Amino acid sequence: MPKLTGKTIKAWEADRDLNAELEASIADIEQGNVTTYTVTTLTSAARARLKSGLSQTEFAALLGVSRRTLEQWEQGRREPSGAAKTLIRIAEQCPQALKEVAETR
Repeated sequence: MPKLTGKTIKAWEADRDLNAELEASIADIEQGNVTTYTVTTLTSAARARLKSGLSQTEFAALLGVSRRTLEQWEQGRREPSGAAKTLIRIAEQCPQALKEVAETR
């Protein structure tokens, strides 16, 4: 794969025929040639953090774990411990309480 630079991106964009791309996409849809994607459900850690409105760094600090650990939980690669699961459940059910704790830090 060639390295993408401003120059190569401009050259690629200059060669594009957006109308033809759009027409080809419409034809694919009409013919049933579409790609479907499966949306996975969010983990409890991801749901709790999103409800809280906190960044990964902020949420991880409140839970007393590293951002990397939280990321692993959110992506379903690792499971939180018992105590962390309880905190995450509280955060998911009462995001306002977590925001209040974050504001007092």
